[in-house]
Parts: sequence; structure tokens; C-alpha cells
Amino acid sequence: MNGPTRARIGVRTLRADRWWLTPAVTFTVFSLFIVYSTWRAFSGANYFAEPYLSPFYSPCLSNECVPGSSDFGQPFGGFPLSPALLILVFPLGFRLTCYYYRKAYYRAFWLSPPACAVAEPHGSYSGETRFPLLAQNVHRWFWYAAVLVALVLTYDVLLAFGPAEGESDGIHMGLGTLIMLVNVVFIWLYTLGCHSCRHIMGGRLRHFSKHPVRYKLWGWVSKLNGQHARWAWFSLFSVALTDFYIYLLATGAFDDPRFF
Repeated sequence: MNGPTRARIGVRTLRADRWWLTPAVTFTVFSLFIVYSTWRAFSGANYFAEPYLSPFYSPCLSNECVPGSSDFGQPFGGFPLSPALLILVFPLGFRLTCYYYRKAYYRAFWLSPPACAVAEPHGSYSGETRFPLLAQNVHRWFWYAAVLVALVLTYDVLLAFGPAEGESDGIHMGLGTLIMLVNVVFIWLYTLGCHSCRHIMGGRLRHFSKHPVRYKLWGWVSKLNGQHARWAWFSLFSVALTDFYIYLLATGAFDDPRFF
């Protein structure tokens, strides 16, 4: 931004590297994810292939859910829209207000700023003190919801060790089980590595020595927090790939390879 405290430089930046590459890739990937997730969320179909339930639809809480996919009841009854719209608001809200994702999409979509040492095109900056960006302050509350969603997805992984349609009772494992397991691991790494989680573990403590358990938890979360951007990307890809795999199974594109 060409503010009064900025050096009077005639060009937008003196950087000679390809600084524009990162925001361009971020813009492309995020746009593709938005298009894909919007299509899947509103489709309301092909999200359950026994015993696999798409993370976009978990938990499925309306009587519009396909048979076998409602493991927590149907408290919302005849919800008129896709059942995914009851759930996705929470994980998407968590990601939209995430400290790392804010940096990523502020730069990629709003060019605020597009990169370090690159002037932004906006004439003024109010930060997150006005609506709608003021809503970013609810991130901690979305974190609580994200933990509940992660617990539900962990339960889904346990169910994924069950028999597929036509199989006998007992413990089974297919490629879908493995994909769902990897996905929930990445989601937990991303959720527990959140800055809000780090503050909950060790924030407002004057003496770590008096709180050894919280200090240990704070140390673990701090290590995850150092790789928060990595877990944010990995979990974004894994949740989309998991949903797409289950979509292919539900549409009959192929049968799930079973290991045992």
C-alpha cells in the first residue's frame, strides 16, 4: 500500500524472484476446491458406499440421508436441502477463519498484500475491525466445532472396518478404509495444530512449572503448529480425495479393493 510511511519507490516491488507464483497457485487450488465442494455439497447424492460415508456428509442428520448413513439419528427430519449443508458450515467456517488460511486467501484473492515486500493495490486498510472480517474473531468457537467433527470422522473410520454390502459380519479393511484413516489423521494434525488450540493449552499461564500437564500439551501442540500450513494443505487435499473416492464407489465406477 502506498501509505505515508512507505518509501517512495516508483515500482510495485523490487523483488526479482517469481513472487506471484505462490498466490497464483493458491488461487487456482482454492478455486478448484470451492467449485468441487459446492457441487458435492448441493448434489445430495452418491456420498455413501457401505461402510464408507463421505466426510462432506458426516454426520448425516436428516431423513433425506440414504439408508445406512445416519449413525447419529435424524434430528433435523425432512431438511429440504442437501444433508451436507447441515454439517459443512462448521469445518468450512473453521478453515475460513484459520490464521494460515486467512494469510493464504487474503494474498491470493484480495492481494492484501499479494506477497512480502510487494505493494497492495488498495488505498486503505482497516484490518479485521469491521464487518465482515470482524467475524474472523469467532475462530476459536469454530475450533470447538471442528474437534467434534473430527471425533465423528474418527468414528466413521472405525465403522469403515466393517463389512461392505454383501460381505459377512466381522472386521474388514478395504482401500477406502485406508484412505479414510489417512484423511482423519491429517484432519487431527491440522485441528490440533491450530493457533487457538495452542492458546487453549498454554495461554494465560504465568508459570508453566505449576502446570506441567498443560505445559507438555502446549509443547506438543507447538510442534504441530510449526507445520500448520502443511497440515492445512494436506487435510484439504485428503478430504476432497476421500469424498471423490467414495463418490466413485457410490456411482459404481469400480469396486473397493478389500485387503481382508
